[in-house]
Amino acid sequence: MFSYFSMNPSRQNYAKRFTMDGICIKPTEFGKVNLDEVIAMMTASLKENLAYFNQQFDGSADFIVRKFQITGTDAALLTLEGLVNKQVIVQGIMNPILHATILEQDPVKKFEYIRDNTLATVDQAEVDTYDAAIQKLMNGFALIAIDGCIRMMAFSVQGFSFRGISEPQNEMTQRGSREGFVEPFLINMSMIRRRMHTPKLKFEIFTVGKESKTNICVCYLRDTVSPEVLSRVKKRIKDLQLNTVLAAGYVSPQIVRKHSHFIFSGVGLSERPDTVCGKINEGRVAIIIDGTPNVLIVPHLFIENFQSFDDYAFRPFYATFTRWLKFFAFFLAVFLPGFYVSATTFHPELLPEELMLKIAQAEATTPFPVMLEAIVIHFLYEIMREAGLRVPQPLSNAVSIVGALVIGETAVSSGLVGAPTLMVIALTATASYVTPTLYGPVTIMRFIFIVVGGTLGFWGLALCLMVMLVNICAEMVYQIPFSAPLSPFKLHSMRDVLVRASWKILSKNIEMVQNMPGSEIKNPDQKGKQV
Repeated sequence: MFSYFSMNPSRQNYAKRFTMDGICIKPTEFGKVNLDEVIAMMTASLKENLAYFNQQFDGSADFIVRKFQITGTDAALLTLEGLVNKQVIVQGIMNPILHATILEQDPVKKFEYIRDNTLATVDQAEVDTYDAAIQKLMNGFALIAIDGCIRMMAFSVQGFSFRGISEPQNEMTQRGSREGFVEPFLINMSMIRRRMHTPKLKFEIFTVGKESKTNICVCYLRDTVSPEVLSRVKKRIKDLQLNTVLAAGYVSPQIVRKHSHFIFSGVGLSERPDTVCGKINEGRVAIIIDGTPNVLIVPHLFIENFQSFDDYAFRPFYATFTRWLKFFAFFLAVFLPGFYVSATTFHPELLPEELMLKIAQAEATTPFPVMLEAIVIHFLYEIMREAGLRVPQPLSNAVSIVGALVIGETAVSSGLVGAPTLMVIALTATASYVTPTLYGPVTIMRFIFIVVGGTLGFWGLALCLMVMLVNICAEMVYQIPFSAPLSPFKLHSMRDVLVRASWKILSKNIEMVQNMPGSEIKNPDQKGKQV
């Protein structure tokens, strides 16, 4: 664009016949023009350029403009307060420019001299459109505009404050790294790059959000990812119609199948760089969102909810034991309350006689049926859990103690609820935390099984279980079965599903996610070995 107008003076005059109105540039009566090329074009007048920026920011307190001269030519420095490092600007940019001996008189020549000589070692970029310049400002760059030049120099001088790298709170491990992702996406990119020393690791950055202009980075390994999966991920990111993107939850529902009412999520979430590196090594795509420490991973399969980083840090026999413990805790958290309500209401003969007598004795003093007791206790537990999450950290322990001891003990001693029902709900609530990524779906399914078990008995539980299994097996995530490799079943894949085999076995052939049984991805160029 610069060469087109600078080399054609007549076109410069023609471009000046456009009048600015808000953020648009309207053509006059001189005929039709290509607005895509002209609408965001900067002018050679420093005064007009600064007027545009002042109009866009409308007197915002953090928009700073500093005017100065470069050997007699007017220039200006544009920054956003709080996003830049002032010391770097003064020592690394302004001092070299103001003390440089520039003999050139043409503004364009001065621009090129500063770019190629005075500030050649500074991280810089050129912008020639208003949109690109504003985006650079929002990302913590400093802009230098020179009168008579229709380009600006953008310098990377970010200096905003952010939370330091610390251990992730939701994915704590015993033997793994203590580093977790932070909010700036560039730092998260560097944490992944530091663990993957290969040029095959690639990052692509997109901008999403009409107002927030949030940076979203797609991360993958070129030789392992499926081009079909990658193209679908990119397309869905580009098609996002959002005004703002402030968290991973804004994006995750829209990068899986649209209009899906599936209770489970086909998008994984991680705060650990080592976990993300392991996932992309299996052909998955990581999505890093600026402003959040949570990285999205697609495609995400059901079995991955039962895998953790510690599974690969301990010896196989103990890792296999913990894997089965997670399976058991999942089914316990989902089915135990419904089974208890169904057995005590419709099928007491299934319980041992002494146990049934004790339960009947405890429930005889309560005024509510077992199903209503279970629902009420469950609601109270969720209320106390939400209160513990929202109150300040010093008060969360007090809320938990008051809820668990005072309210629970008082409710049992006063005869409002039975002790067996309270114990069952407490046990299932504890089991829910063994698979934290499934806490939401497990909570919803637990309520459903309680209601179905209390109204239809075991027949209702069996029907509800069948519907859940069919729903899991029928779901596809980026053309890969969500239930793979359990359904369709693949014996070879069980080495890291039902058991955790030794590293000698796991390292022989890394099974790519696109090669899972039942996958509909057709990619003859894929280098991931089909095992």
